[in-house]
Amino acid sequence: MCAALFCQHTNLLPAGNGYEQLRGCELTDRRKRANSAPNSPKKAPLDIGQPDTKISRMRMRAAWMYYIEQMTQNEIAEVLGVGRVTIVRMLAEARARNEVKIGIQGYLSDLIALERQVEQQFGLEKVIIAPLSQADNDPIPAISAATGDYLSGVVANGMRVGVGWGRTLLSTLSYLEARALDDFTVISLLGGISQPRRFNPAEFAWQFAQLFQGNGYLIPAPALVDSVETRTALIERCGLKSVFEMAEDLDLVLLSVGAIETASSTPYRIGFLNEEHQSSLAERGAVGDILFHFYDQQGRLVDHPIHDLVMSVGIETLQKVPVRVLTSGGKEKINALLGAMKLIRPTVFITDEESARQLLVLASKEQR
Repeated sequence: MCAALFCQHTNLLPAGNGYEQLRGCELTDRRKRANSAPNSPKKAPLDIGQPDTKISRMRMRAAWMYYIEQMTQNEIAEVLGVGRVTIVRMLAEARARNEVKIGIQGYLSDLIALERQVEQQFGLEKVIIAPLSQADNDPIPAISAATGDYLSGVVANGMRVGVGWGRTLLSTLSYLEARALDDFTVISLLGGISQPRRFNPAEFAWQFAQLFQGNGYLIPAPALVDSVETRTALIERCGLKSVFEMAEDLDLVLLSVGAIETASSTPYRIGFLNEEHQSSLAERGAVGDILFHFYDQQGRLVDHPIHDLVMSVGIETLQKVPVRVLTSGGKEKINALLGAMKLIRPTVFITDEESARQLLVLASKEQR
């Protein structure tokens, strides 16, 4: 049986810098119509003006996997992280809502297909792709909105969250659903900057913690120090060791990537990286960085003295966190994203549709 989903939706694309929720779908089971008597009364169409919910989105994914990808209910349950009974209930509800039809069309279904492609290409648990109204639009507002929506749904009492920095993460703050959480902790994973800048790791971590009335822990030191001796002294003798130890027991880590090949990257714009740094890193094959850990397209840390001067949590620590959320996009970051897939092995990846397509193309070329 190979049925498909057809979505009619409104308000799908971003409006200005906002990120409108995907709106409801009307899907019809044509097989039921074909088998029904000619005089059978037609069901009233669904109201497609109501905002889509996370449950309806999950139901759409379940129906896609069942009817399009021919997956079993047990397989779908494992992918979506719910019980088989829930999948049975979702599929039954999809049928009750007339949400099954021959053939797949529509922009929403294109995004779901793209999400599944990226999940399968890189072995990820979850991919969220934000739509763009124009291919050349700045993707950060859309990615940040999608990231804020995801985080609002997963942060909970008792969680310990480690955060990176950058323009994408800072923009996410506007889309988080603020509320009080008990025993909620946010830890900045990178030292700060002395100049008064918007893109300060400490500022982002502090604001993130405040939105959920949690506790924020910072690394009160420069992101880059002048010597190995200074780094060791700060950690071992100046009270920073406890923050690094807290980072060893995170429930979730939120990261973005930087690209060294462009002057638009945050480290370059705030003056941490100069042209000499960029040139020497590029010569060693670096394509991007996570918390100032520079790596190549194969996900290997490059051999560079800058790594001995960075006041940030190590890559090995990040790799052990159960939920690793990577959120980034932009044409200048495609190589960096491909390397990050191998270095961090994110469990959740949030990006825009153009970046997702380019990433798949690059991965395909690499496999040839």
